[in-house]
Order: sequence, then structure tokens, then C-alpha cells
Amino acid sequence: MTAGLLLAEDAWAMADAVRGKAVSATALVQASLARIAATDPHVNAFTGVLAERALRRAGQIDASLVSTHGERTRELPLLGVPFAVKNLFDIAGLPTLAGSKIECDSTPARADGVLVRRLERAGAVLVGALNMDEYAYGFTTENSHVGATRNPHDTSRIAGGSSGGSGAAVAAGQVPLALGSDTNGSIRVPASLCGVFGFKPTFGRLPRTGSYPFVSSLDHLGPFARSARDLALAYDAMQGPEDASGPRDPGCAQRAVEAVSAGLAHGVRGLRIGVLGGYFRERAMPEALAAVDRVADALGARATSIELPMVEAGRAAAFLITNAEGAALHLDDLRRRAHDFEPLSRDRFLAGALLPAAWVARAQRVRRAYAEAVARVFEHCDILLAAATPGAATPIGAETFEINGQRLPVRPNMGLLTQPISCIGLPVCAVPVWGAHARLPIGVQVIGAPWREDLVLRVAAALEAAGVVQAPVASLPGGKPA
Repeated sequence: MTAGLLLAEDAWAMADAVRGKAVSATALVQASLARIAATDPHVNAFTGVLAERALRRAGQIDASLVSTHGERTRELPLLGVPFAVKNLFDIAGLPTLAGSKIECDSTPARADGVLVRRLERAGAVLVGALNMDEYAYGFTTENSHVGATRNPHDTSRIAGGSSGGSGAAVAAGQVPLALGSDTNGSIRVPASLCGVFGFKPTFGRLPRTGSYPFVSSLDHLGPFARSARDLALAYDAMQGPEDASGPRDPGCAQRAVEAVSAGLAHGVRGLRIGVLGGYFRERAMPEALAAVDRVADALGARATSIELPMVEAGRAAAFLITNAEGAALHLDDLRRRAHDFEPLSRDRFLAGALLPAAWVARAQRVRRAYAEAVARVFEHCDILLAAATPGAATPIGAETFEINGQRLPVRPNMGLLTQPISCIGLPVCAVPVWGAHARLPIGVQVIGAPWREDLVLRVAAALEAAGVVQAPVASLPGGKPA
């Protein structure tokens, strides 16, 4: 198999091919760079391509395979695999843009972010940085500074956000793995709309050191991939407490690695699975409900309907916390360089700066009460299911969509089903369902209790093995594999 054809396979298959010397890491990276060059004019996922760095790293991998005769490569589960990161991750020598114009003037990062380093230690090769909503405040990646990222399955439509470049790059077959961030749904929304797997671990599970913050008390980092196994491999490679000798993320739980890859084949037997009703059914379009029902049927859970307590209060709390913390972070620039913000981001940040402190304190209390109420649900259930987005991807430029006769703004409400979940830090995998909508995918959230990433990914893997969910590479002009 040529490197170009192999690029359409899963990351674990690429690593096996490099390990077995069926293809070189250099050839695989060259194939990734060639596909980016051919397809990104149609998708606009990348804001920077690191060809020289990537080829140098791939050459080092190939040289090490010759000099060591492949010894210890089993310890490198992502050997030679190209990956890319949302441009809020630090990349040594480059300014960390976070989707903004303002950060173009910032000092280049001195080192790669922690998760970037950990993936490279697992053998992966960084090939570039990816488009996003400015300062991660949005669900569409219609970035006015560098242009909108387009959905690879229909380039007239949004890729979702704020990690839209990450979802689109994986769906377009440019890379098999990408990193994004999720504050209110920014991994799960683009995963849903682009038809790939997206994983948000428990809040505090992965360190955020070396990434540009949005809302410190809500931010998560996590991977995108085209298979559950690839998500698990990347997640396992990124786990673990931080080195106490350097800068640390104060929100990162200092938990030992709890690897999940080896347990993916355990299946779903014995798991108690419920489908979220009420709020989550009332705010989803028919095609999103059909996607949930298909997944529930495959798991034997369709009749098990569960309503989360306090869910609307929880989402309201997340809105206030997001607005206030985001505004506080950017207050100096709002005063000095308001004209350099995207208008929609600027207006919301300005509104957040005017929120009374008492409202924010109350929102945090509501959030805690909501988390405690949901914890009681998990005493009787292991996994919950809900749509990841209200419907399929909307056209670029669309300002509203309609749900049950109610017209809502797209930009804040594409995450109305994800925000109540990330608000309390639960681990979630968005799995891609095809056929519920005529032409486009819709994701379903597989939600677990805190620290039960193993169960979430087991369910995702079981659904994939059963053929219920899948993440095909999009067909794009110029994107024919070599």
C-alpha cells in the first residue's frame, strides 16, 4: 500500500506500517503534506503547515528504525503518524494565535505544549496548526481574520467550532489525529458536524499547560480521530501528572495513568445505558433524534429514558461563567484594541465584563449543585446518550436555525446539547452517525461518570465494530490518494 492510500487508514494501521517498514515515516508525512496542499484550498483547516519541522522529525524516526533495528518501537504506539493541533496549542518558535489577530504580535512560544510533546514522545509527527473561532468563543469556525473552515463533506456548510479546523482536517484525510479544546462543546460539535470521533475526557484529566486559555474553570483538551482505537491510543499517550519541576496546570488532577486501549474489546455487556430525554429531546431536530435512536437500539437502551435534573440551570450557569471569565482574560485588550477583535466575540466579551460578580458566584454554586444532582443519576446508570448537535451542519453564513418551531441563533446554540455536559466536566465521546440526515453526519454523545473514560471509549468501540458509527474520509477535489 502506498503512503497516500495508507493516509486514509487509521493511525494505528499507519504506525504498524512504519514499524514493519512497509512505509517510511518520511513517506507518510510527505503524503500528509501533499494532501493538505491539494485539499486545504477547499477546506481552510490549516493556519500554518510545518513541513520542514515535520520532515526533519520523520527523518529522525526513520534513522532510528535503521540504527536500532526496530527495538522498543512497541513503546511508540503512534510511530510516524502525522497530527495537527488547534492553533491555541503552543508550538515552539511560533506565536500562539488562538484564532485572533491580536496574538500575531505575541512572543513566539519557547516550547511545545505538554500534550504536543507527549504525542511526539509516542512517535507522532506534528505537521501544522489549525483554524478555530477567535479565542475559542464560537461554534462555527467562521473566523473573520483567516476565513471560515468549510465542512469537508459539503464545503458550503460549517465545520462547527470552536475546534473546526481540527474536525475538518481529520474528516478531510489530511491527518488521522488532531487536538482541540472543549469548553462548552468545541470538540464534540465539530466532531458531530464533520463526521469524526471526538473525545473530551473528564475535567482535569489532561494537563492544559502550553495552551491558550478561554475559561480556566471549564476548559478541557482532547483528540479527534477516525476511530475509537485511535482516540484511545492518543488519550493514553497524553495521560499522566505533570512534571513538578516546570509550569503546571492548577486544574489538572494529579492522577496516575489509567490506560484504556487494552480494554476496548470488552464490549458493553453489563453496562447500564440510558437515553437522555426532556431537555435533550426537546432541543433536537428529527434527524438528530434518529441518530440517537439508532445508537440506543444498537445498545439495547432505547426504552431507558432518563432526565437530568437542573439541566437548564446548569447551562445558564455555564453561560455566565464563560462570559465572565472570558471577558476578564481579555479586558486589557478590550480597552486598548477593541477594533482588532471579531465583532461578535468583542460584543460578548464586553457584555461579560459588565456582569455583576454576585451573578458569577451564584452560577458557580448552581454548577456545584447540578454536578451533585447528576452524580446521583450515575448511581443507577453507567452511560448516557444524547445528540451532540441539534442537527446537521448549517450553511456558512446562516444566522439561525429552527427547532420545534423556535428560531435560534446558530453561533451560541449549536452547543446547546453539549454545554450542560462539559459544565460539570463529564467524559464524553462524540460518535459519528450517517444516514439519519440525507447527506450529512450527526454525532451522538456517549457520556460517562467522572474518570470513566474507559467505559465511554468501550461503548464507542463497540458501536464502531457493529458498523453503527463510522468516520469515512471526505471526497474532495484534488484529494485522490496517490
